[in-house]
Amino acid sequence: MPTSNSAWGLPTTATTVAATFPESIKNRTILITGVNRSGLGYTTASAFDSQSPSTIIITGRSHAKLTESADALRTEYPSVTIKPLHLDLSSQASVREAAPTLLAWDDVPAIDIVVNNAGIMNLPSRTLSVDGVEMHFATNHILVGTNKRIVNMSSVATFVSPVRFSDLRWETPHRDIPEYFPFGAYGRSKTANILHAVGLNKAVGKKGLVSFAVHPGEIKTELHRSTDQKWLAKAMEARKQAGQGGRLPGQREGSGYALDQEAAEKLWKVSEELVGEKFAW
Repeated sequence: MPTSNSAWGLPTTATTVAATFPESIKNRTILITGVNRSGLGYTTASAFDSQSPSTIIITGRSHAKLTESADALRTEYPSVTIKPLHLDLSSQASVREAAPTLLAWDDVPAIDIVVNNAGIMNLPSRTLSVDGVEMHFATNHILVGTNKRIVNMSSVATFVSPVRFSDLRWETPHRDIPEYFPFGAYGRSKTANILHAVGLNKAVGKKGLVSFAVHPGEIKTELHRSTDQKWLAKAMEARKQAGQGGRLPGQREGSGYALDQEAAEKLWKVSEELVGEKFAW
């Protein structure tokens, strides 16, 4: 499978990739959402830690999992400052509580990199957040931003669905989708991740901010805890039969609707309405 570095391939680890860009990580302050010991967030934090950043801020919904992750990272990399921050992205109240806490930290004057990793997948039934937003959309899309570099963890599931602005809460049957479809809800939120990056780059790209949306590959983590396990087993077996294992062949850009500038602008306005706040840059 072709990569951006000819030396990388299927066995390449996140730590190896981080070691290729030491000067981009050293002495930086990095915030990563959705961190727990068994997920991509922790692996990402550990990879960054290997290159001596100044501070790693890890966020998550579970106090216990945050403490466990922070303790493990401090043991592995004692020279790096690890700061846990409780943050439930499905709750706007939690986000508004976490923001002033972070801003009050005198030892964090700025954040250099944000990795929007937190996410949920394939909730079996249509679920709304405490704010009345469809849960995948609330958790996976209403994202954190910064003034330098933002990485949104998207997915190949973006090819499953565009953002259907006419039915954000999955309330209205559609001729092609007669009822709530878990993978469709997840895919739509992943399309929103890409549109968010497109919108950010247009809005503040000239001020030095760079935003990306990436598909991390198909990796066995807690993300699949809500997925129907019989369906998941069949899907993985089909991939093995096709000789793909747990990965996709080659590289692909996002679908056309995920890169559409007008859709990105519309999503930005809708998102501001959902959180009840306008963002001026």
